[in-house]
Amino acid sequence: MEVTLIAVFAALALFAAIALGFLFVARERTPTEVRLASLRSRYSDAAEASETRRGQDVFSLITRPLAPFRDWLGSHDEQLSYRLSVAGYRNPEDAETYLSLKLLVPIVGILAATFASPENIIFYALFLAAAGFFVPDMFLFYKIGKRKTKIERALPDALDLLVICMEAGLGIDQSVLRISKEIELVHPELSEELLIISYEQRAGKQRLEAWRSMADRVDLDVVNQFVAMLVQTERLGTPIAKSLGVFADGLRVKRMMLAEEQAAKTTIKLIFPLALFIFPALFVVLLGPGVLSIMKTFEDLGR
Repeated sequence: MEVTLIAVFAALALFAAIALGFLFVARERTPTEVRLASLRSRYSDAAEASETRRGQDVFSLITRPLAPFRDWLGSHDEQLSYRLSVAGYRNPEDAETYLSLKLLVPIVGILAATFASPENIIFYALFLAAAGFFVPDMFLFYKIGKRKTKIERALPDALDLLVICMEAGLGIDQSVLRISKEIELVHPELSEELLIISYEQRAGKQRLEAWRSMADRVDLDVVNQFVAMLVQTERLGTPIAKSLGVFADGLRVKRMMLAEEQAAKTTIKLIFPLALFIFPALFVVLLGPGVLSIMKTFEDLGR
């Protein structure tokens, strides 16, 4: 009876962890999926919304017993909400999903440790529980770094498009809105940030304040430099299009220098695989026959 209860509890915990993890990971979509979703949304907005609500209801029902523990971990922590927003998870239920994973994954690890030998079960249980507790943190750090890299790579192209739109006669606000729609499929992360800027300006926030908010959301040095350049241009009255072009060229030069630096480091990085894998095989192939001949000669002399 106890074994059956443990198996049922393990199955439920594993199902909840996998389902929550899938919900937390599957929100990032490829450009093709975004395009197909936009085409489907013309006909199935109501059905998709109802399906999303049903899924959220199911997950809220599964994780409802974990609510007191989530509050203890800090479900309303501003720092956690900020880290999730930097990673691109800005829905209200993302913090609860994240904390639920931090609670369920260690349980799955402890249950998995029960399959180990009895003398090592305590060690494996503690190790897997601690590792499972930090798995969502490592995944969040990975998503933050990945999103920052994508935004940094997309910024020079977006600035070039911004310069083209402004030289064609559009203002900077209209240009930002147009660019956010043009790069939605190629660079969805930067497109989302630019759309938020447009929405904030429509709500009444000043232009520089909206750009500063973007710099705080992204938490990227390049974006901070870009916002500082916009502030200086606004104060001094210099042409924005020219400043944007110079800044974009500087970003490309910096990217080229980083690529050259990485290429120069490959020589040093190749030493370790050469010394560990290539050179021993070469020694065996080149010196092996000679060593065998010498050993045979010594054997003949010994006779």
